[in-house]
Parts: sequence; structure tokens; C-alpha cells
Amino acid sequence: MGFSETLKELLDQGLATSKEIAAKAGTKAQDLGAKGLKASGEIASKAGAKLQELGEKSALTVEIKTLEGQTKKLISLLGAEVYRLSAEGKAISSKKPEIKTILDQIGSVREIMEQKEAELKERSAE
Repeated sequence: MGFSETLKELLDQGLATSKEIAAKAGTKAQDLGAKGLKASGEIASKAGAKLQELGEKSALTVEIKTLEGQTKKLISLLGAEVYRLSAEGKAISSKKPEIKTILDQIGSVREIMEQKEAELKERSAE
């Protein structure tokens, strides 16, 4: 076997080895890329779920604050009504329609507020 034939044989072996290494590297890169893509998708999914949870908690907090404001307004209204009845020299009783209506409204708002607070507490415990 001559020099050129030996050289050609060595080059062919080197080329075959290079192709084999390149194929393995390509497969490995695809595997790593797929794993990275899968991990990114899982992270994005978890982040999305956390953002949704945070949004829901924030919405509940805003609802609770709004209900607290409504309760304060109703209590002020109740105070004004009691004062008016007192100034007119009328008896003050929770059975009077003017007062009972406001007390019922306060009770309803507080009930809803307690439900929202329980829901928020439950979501915060998760």
C-alpha cells in the first residue's frame, strides 16, 4: 500500500469519526434543547399559576376593603338616623323600620365580608 492510499484511508477514517462525533453532538444538543424547552414551559406554567393566584388574592383583598368602606358608610348612616330620631324626641329602637333596615344592610355586608375573608385565608393557606 502506497503513501497516498494510506493517507486516503486515514482521511476516510477521520471523516467517518468526525461524522459520528457530529451526529452524537447533534443528538445531545437536541436532547438538551428539548429538556431546556420542557423546563422553561414548566417554569412558565408555574409562574402563570402563581400570578393567577396572586391576582385572585388581590381581587379578594380589594373586595374586602370595599365592603369595609360600605360598612363604615352604613354605620355613619345609622348614627345619623339615631341622632335624627333623638333630636325629634322619638324613641330609639332596633325595631324601628328606619334603623332595622340599616342594621340589616350592615349585617348583610358583614356576612359577605366574612365569607371573602375566609376565602382569602383559605387561599393564603394553600
